[in-house]
Amino acid sequence: MPPAGQSVRADPGGRHRFAVPRSGVAPYPERTMPIFHLEAEPDLISPVLVVHLNGFMDAGGAADAATIALLDSIDPTVVATFDGDAIMDYRARRPVVRLVEGVATELIWPEPVLRAGKDGEGRDVLVLSGPEPDMRWHEFCDDIVTLASSFGTTLTLGFGAFPAPVPHTRPVRLASTASSSELAEAVGYVPGTLDVPGSAQSAIERAIADAGMAAVGLWARVPHYVAQVAYPAATVALLDGLATLTGIRVDTSELINEGSATRTRIESLITNSQDHMTMVRLLEEQFDREAAEPGGTGGGLVAPGQPLPSADELAAELERFLRGET
Repeated sequence: MPPAGQSVRADPGGRHRFAVPRSGVAPYPERTMPIFHLEAEPDLISPVLVVHLNGFMDAGGAADAATIALLDSIDPTVVATFDGDAIMDYRARRPVVRLVEGVATELIWPEPVLRAGKDGEGRDVLVLSGPEPDMRWHEFCDDIVTLASSFGTTLTLGFGAFPAPVPHTRPVRLASTASSSELAEAVGYVPGTLDVPGSAQSAIERAIADAGMAAVGLWARVPHYVAQVAYPAATVALLDGLATLTGIRVDTSELINEGSATRTRIESLITNSQDHMTMVRLLEEQFDREAAEPGGTGGGLVAPGQPLPSADELAAELERFLRGET
């Protein structure tokens, strides 16, 4: 194993298990080394790889919060870092300078990190988190596939959340982006064929699936009128989905209490407006109607010809209210 913090050179002879030529494609001329820097090589048993790269869609901050809760529960160690100079635009996401009494003590670079840990029952977990890369997504995905396969990953699972026409009075449902129909059915999905914007996280899931490994994205459906404020119920739904699919459990009792408090505050504002109450009632009817359909889970995307109930005014009021500004 190379010294910690040094890159692992691609090895055409296959002497090192982290050698990474691009599968089936001649390497790019400048691709003489992987983008990752191996910091540790832990002995893991069939780990699950959980992925959340921020900078794309994360309604209610649900995926960020779920990732933080997971990391807090597994006592993680850094396994691999990534060459930010190769994949990040630091003018778009600038490093943070930490000042203590006027002294610059630290420069915190916005770069993805792969960590490993164990849940409360001793299951191995890998967590890839941090900012979404700005460039060289193909190479970044190749390196993630290499790391995942080298550590014997059994499933790659992504966290995400999107605003949807659903009411806060109903349970948060998940939608999947899965590598198989079995995984999609286990999680739930939006029916039909959709073309939606992708992300580096989506590209990782696709690359993992192309390499013959299982991958699934868990997407929490967050009421569109609370998408700009913290929504703990969606975080709980993502962690519950992780537990259902993998057995990896995170204590969500505090998040559940926060979710109950958030719902109480939302309702105390909504009851002051007949228009807001009407909007929520219509969303409830739509949710219940979809949930009653065969295979339905409720809370899909808006069907053609069905306008999304306007919530701009309510969203702005809720944001001020939940932040204690009203």
